[in-house]
Amino acid sequence: MEGFLFSFFIFTIYFLPFLIALIRNHIDSTAIFVLNLFLGWTFFGWVVALVWAVKKFDSNSKNSAKN
Repeated sequence: MEGFLFSFFIFTIYFLPFLIALIRNHIDSTAIFVLNLFLGWTFFGWVVALVWAVKKFDSNSKNSAKN
């Protein structure tokens, strides 16, 4: 049971940038997931994904580009 909890904890920490992006309905959440998946094992890739996930974004930017 401890092994499962430890694995769950590590998995959650590893994908924390993606989880934050999902909670915030970030427009680039898919890209953040891909970056996190492939480069999250490097500290630099994980930090970049985290900064991108918490960075303020304009939710209307996609709509304004179509007009």
